[in-house]
This record gives sequence, structure tokens and C-alpha cells, in this order.
Amino acid sequence: MGDHVDGQGFSRAERTRFRGKVQRCLDALTRMLAEDRFRVDSPRIGMEIELNLVDARMQPAMANAEVLGAIADDAFQTELGRFNIEINLDPHQLAGRAVDEVETRLRAALDRAEAAAARTGHHLAMIGVLPTLRAEDLAPHALSHDPRYHVLNTEMLAARGEDIEIRIDADPLPGVPGDPATGLHRHFDSILPEAACTSQQLHLQVAPDRFAAHWNAAQAVAGVQVAVAANSPFLLGRPLWRETRIPLFTQATDTRSPELINQGVRPRVWFGERWITSIFDLFEENSRYFPALLPVCAQEDPLAVLDAGGSPELAELRMHNGTVWRWNRPVYDTSDGGHHIRLENRVLPAAPTVVDALADAMLFYGLVRALADAERPLWSQMSFDAARENLTAGARSGFDALLYWPELGWASPQELVLRRLLPLAHAGLADFGVDTAVTERYLGIIEGRCLAGRSGADWQRAAVADRLRAGQDRDTAMAGMLGDYLALMHAGEPVHTW
Repeated sequence: MGDHVDGQGFSRAERTRFRGKVQRCLDALTRMLAEDRFRVDSPRIGMEIELNLVDARMQPAMANAEVLGAIADDAFQTELGRFNIEINLDPHQLAGRAVDEVETRLRAALDRAEAAAARTGHHLAMIGVLPTLRAEDLAPHALSHDPRYHVLNTEMLAARGEDIEIRIDADPLPGVPGDPATGLHRHFDSILPEAACTSQQLHLQVAPDRFAAHWNAAQAVAGVQVAVAANSPFLLGRPLWRETRIPLFTQATDTRSPELINQGVRPRVWFGERWITSIFDLFEENSRYFPALLPVCAQEDPLAVLDAGGSPELAELRMHNGTVWRWNRPVYDTSDGGHHIRLENRVLPAAPTVVDALADAMLFYGLVRALADAERPLWSQMSFDAARENLTAGARSGFDALLYWPELGWASPQELVLRRLLPLAHAGLADFGVDTAVTERYLGIIEGRCLAGRSGADWQRAAVADRLRAGQDRDTAMAGMLGDYLALMHAGEPVHTW
């Protein structure tokens, strides 16, 4: 999705050509997988974090162009909304104490960016959904100026044929008289509600023959990830799911009309429907089930590049893959004259602090490694439907959810993590060669969060409830909570200690 897209529509002939080019890319990928042409380095990780921009009153700031100009760092880029930016970290090794260096570099980059933003009168907010957003902030005027976002907005609305409908149940704040219990139900004339979802995306380079096991493992732990790391409890002033990003992103990018939903057409934000046996399964499903949104064709003939001994870009396949938002997504990429496969994990919200973000990442990497290497695969003991239901339950209720796990049955996220998953994550990180002290530090934060039963979402809900009970109106309570949140975010202590 970072590729250049001109601000123009697409002809029927262009769509037909694009479909043919995607199939040619799939043919090239089939050859590459059969001939084992992929680079397999020592385990490398990557991270992207989406950020919100606010003004001094904690209101959304439509200022990403101005702030990015002040930051002047290529690691920071635009996102869909003018109140969003994103930081992309360069790939790093995972072994030894490398993750400590990742934390140091991420802190330094965010501190520099905050100082630059402050010179323009704005501030960065690392949070799953900005609690002070209003409905008028999610209108077409808030789209970033990059033409690809405007084209994407036009194409998605045209595919849907009507406005975007958002419907999410409420989770009233306890002990707050009159707290709205009717949930959220609104229609929007753009895909801007997607911009309200600010996430942390984790990447792991994987050998193609090991990808299926890693993807299945990532799917199996998605519900646990969300329950433990929830940080998106409010939208448009209403208390909704603990991780409201999950239903919001699903609905905001839904190109299906109600009739197509009733027919069982698959959504573009998709958990999937089965365990897989090859990475090719996912790319083939994307091509088979989803029409192109951005049918931009490149000049490259990928098969000719292969015949010449080169690494094809597979531009059309990558473009199409970038408009199917699986919660765990396969990524084909090229670098330094070679090509590789990555697993992209997309379920996590932007975390309350840098150290919380790294703790969430280490839990994911450790669990995926341990489960992928297990003698008896977890997915032979657990239905795919159970994994999907865990994601919904974890997003809806956070630490109050009940999750299913083989041999344990139904358990709270705390019990599941403390009794079963933390030892697995320790073992997985040891297999990656991570220094024991590093593992203990980051997974100790996950342990502390579970023992306290407090995620970012829990802290936000409690802080707003306290302000409402003290007599503040809802807008004042949300802004005040966010101001306190940013101060604690910069202090850097993990959220369970707040």
C-alpha cells in the first residue's frame, strides 16, 4: 500500500489486465517456492507503529503534513487520516540483546518526533483509538493528501455502493450513572473510520516451508494477544469493546452490501476460515475471493525476471495483497537483490508505552516460535472456529473474556497466560537465542499485567469513570484522561503500574 498510486479511476481493461498480471505473479511464486529460491536469514523482526496527532486541548490535529515536515525523518510516514502518522523500524536481529537496542532506538525516535511535533503546537499519542475523536473528524476532509488514499476511498465506496455502517455494542462503565448502554450505530460517507484504528504491526521473516506453521500459530494466539494488550475502549465518546479496533476496522473496510454479507461473501478484513498447509494458500485465496481495489499494473514480467535469474517484484500480487487486511498477513518482499517471506501480525493496538509495545512483541514472537516447533501442532487439537471466537471474545471483553485452549478448556486470559503460555514464550525466545535477562524483563511485564488484571483499556476506562463520578462532563473527562495518559506514556513505566 505504500506504492505510488495516481489519483485517477481505472478502466475495465485495466482491471482485466491486472487480474491477468496477478495470476502471472502467482505462477512465478509457484516456481519460486518449488525451486526454493528464497533467502532465509537468521531470525529478523520488524515493527510499525501508527500514531495519532493531538493539539494542546487533546483534540485530533489534522496536521500530519506539517508534523512530518518538522520531524524530517524517512522512518515516519503518512497514514490514512490527516491526524495519523506511522513509524517504521528497520529490521533487526532477535537473538542476544538486540531487542534492548530496538527499545532504545524506538524511544529515541519517538522522543525526537515528539519534540519536533511540539514545535508545531502538536503532540503524538500512541493509543489504539483516540478517545477524543468526534464524528466530524471522520469525514472526507480528514483524508491525507496522498492520492492513493483518495483513490482507495473512492474504490471502496464504489464497491460497497452505499455508506459505511458502523455498529458496535456498548460496555458501560461500572458505577457511572447514565453511562450510555446503547452502543454505537452510525453511517459514514468515507472510509475514515479506518483511520481511527491505530495499531502496532509485527513482522517476522520466515522460511517458506515453515510459514504455514508460523501462520497457524499466530492465528491460534490472536485472541490472547488482544485480550492482554487491549488499548481501544472508547470511540466517539462511548465505552465499547475493550479492543474496539477489531470490529471498527472490520466494518470500516467492508466493501460488502448487506445482501452480499447474507450470501456469505468474505470480508476484506479477514481472520480466514481454515488452517493452512502452505503460504501459497493465502495468496491464492486473496486472488480467488477478492476483486482488485487498486488495479495498478507494472511493466515487469515476473516469469521473464525469473528466467534471467533475478528476483521479481511481483508488484501486482503485492498491491492486491495490501488491500486484503488479514489479521495475520503473508508478505512477499525484495531487498538487497534477493527476496523473502514475512509474517505480518496486525491484531495489536498501539501500546501505552514503548516498553509495553516490546513486551507484547516478545510474547508474540516467543509463542509463535514455540507453537510452530511443537511436536504435536496446536492446530491439530483446536478448531479454527475456536481460534476465531477467541479473537472476538478477547477484543470484546479483554481480561474479562473466557478463551478456549486445548487441554485447559475455557479460561481467563490471565490464567491461560500465567499457567500455560508464558513458559511456552520463554522457551520460544530461548530457541531464538534471546538473552535470558532480556526475556525475563519483557515477559515479566506481561506477567505483571496479568497479575494486576490491567491493560491500557482497563486503565482508560477506570480513569474516565473516576472523572465522570467526580462530576466532569464526558468530553472533559475524555480529554483529561488523554492528557494524563500522554504524561504517563512519556514517563515510560508499563501500564500495569500506572
